[in-house]
Amino acid sequence: MARVYYEKDCDLGKLTGKKIAIIGYGSQGHAHAMNLRDSGCDVIVGLYKGGKSWPVAEKDGFTVMTVSEATKAADIIMILINDEKQADMYKSEMLPYLTEGKTIAFAHGFNIRYKQIVAPKGVDVFMAAPKGPGHTVRSQYVAGKGVPCLVAVEQDASGKCLDTALAYIAGIGGARAGVLETTMQQETETDLFGEQTVLCGGVVDLMQCGFEVLCEAGYDPVNAYFECIHEMKLIIDLVNRGGVAAMNYSISDTAEFGEYVSGPRVLPHDEIKANMRRVLQDIQDGTFAGRWIAENKNGRTFFNSKRDQLAKHPMEVIGKELREQMLWKDGGGLDDVSK
Repeated sequence: MARVYYEKDCDLGKLTGKKIAIIGYGSQGHAHAMNLRDSGCDVIVGLYKGGKSWPVAEKDGFTVMTVSEATKAADIIMILINDEKQADMYKSEMLPYLTEGKTIAFAHGFNIRYKQIVAPKGVDVFMAAPKGPGHTVRSQYVAGKGVPCLVAVEQDASGKCLDTALAYIAGIGGARAGVLETTMQQETETDLFGEQTVLCGGVVDLMQCGFEVLCEAGYDPVNAYFECIHEMKLIIDLVNRGGVAAMNYSISDTAEFGEYVSGPRVLPHDEIKANMRRVLQDIQDGTFAGRWIAENKNGRTFFNSKRDQLAKHPMEVIGKELREQMLWKDGGGLDDVSK
């Protein structure tokens, strides 16, 4: 079992006198910058000159610099732009200014794992990965809570990299919930696997298939949406709070019995696990990473086509119509987070 750290194990004082640059000001960047500042840290934001986030970060009260300027000025540089943009930015805007004694950090290990970014020898490298979206990292912090985090040290030039990483995570509120020690390789491979086979790829395809089967059988698409898509969150919330047993306790016995007799018919375990192992192999040997890097270099033609197709799918069209009519519609976007 990996070690778990909490606030008592973290010394926020390790960041005293250190300037922290947050590179990127999207969902995660905004949350990290806000939380660290509220924890008493000295925070600046590094962005592309003229980017749409520049005035947003300035309005929020941060000193904003170009990425190269922020890298020069900071002791700790947390890179929170999209995976596919990091390597080019790192090589052109950061690497020339990464002098000995500085620290670079990531919230996901993709570019380190697949060697798209290689740090100089005298630089510390760590990962601080909240296991939740940026708006949740911020809202939980404001509520006096935190989102669990993963921590990993990839390169410990100073001999104090873990202390710095734990202090950083304490600053964003993660140590309130717990910090699990791992490696960047483990985080990257398990994160990609979970996204592709279960959380995103698996769940989306499963919901889509259920919706389509009911519609093709003549059922009202509204019923199909509610039964196969809308209720997914309600079920997962129960699992999140108390595991599958708690979910089964809360649903009807009829539903639980159906879980046991029909789940394996829809998802035959041996076949599903064989397919999952093939996906895992592609992640481990770099096949997936190679495809994703090439996709971005070639204009994202497949990616954009699939995104457009999904937007036109009846489950998305019906879902949008229903959400606009429901009282539980909150009217806010995912990045409209509490400050």
